[in-house]
Amino acid sequence: MPLIHLEEVSPQTFIGLWKIEESAEYLEKKLQLKAHELSVLRSLQGEKRNLHWLATRVLLRKMLSTEEYIDCQPDENGKPILLNLPHKISLSHSYDYAAVMISLEKEVGIDIEIIKEKIDRVKHKFLSDTELAFIEKKHNLEHLYACWCAKEALYKLNGKKETSFKDNIHLNPFIFQANGSIQASISKEGGNREFRVNYRKFGNYMLGYVKGD
Repeated sequence: MPLIHLEEVSPQTFIGLWKIEESAEYLEKKLQLKAHELSVLRSLQGEKRNLHWLATRVLLRKMLSTEEYIDCQPDENGKPILLNLPHKISLSHSYDYAAVMISLEKEVGIDIEIIKEKIDRVKHKFLSDTELAFIEKKHNLEHLYACWCAKEALYKLNGKKETSFKDNIHLNPFIFQANGSIQASISKEGGNREFRVNYRKFGNYMLGYVKGD
């Protein structure tokens, strides 16, 4: 399981990418899973889901550089939190990759996706008409995935189930590049929060990540 990328976003915030090449049995031996975690793991359907669950937690352990037990559990909205460590975390996975973001400063969000043509069929479900208008035809799929990853990262940072990709998370127009950033906002009844989301394309994958201000 090679760590292919570790990046310092700010002095106390990091993102990590890991290519999943080992078996579920191998990864499970790298963790200190308790009964409730084993119950969740055994309830997952399919080998790939097991691998993803295990790989994100092995990567999390590596990034935290600890041999101690990591108590990672979902909160009431399903957002993963650490009960015995001060770090804010976000986890993601797609096909052969696991991605993790950790911070001692602010809430964070990360998303990784393999690029597929199917996103073109559902773009109206997560982008407003204003956002659809700035999608470049020559980079259609990549531009759409940059938008999706940005919105998913913001959704994870926000950590509230009732947040709508289309109605509450808004992206400013941007020209697609292989490595870029997007000005974005989350608008809810309580106000409007502004963010800068980073994204990058590597191989046939797109990565998006954001740290709270």
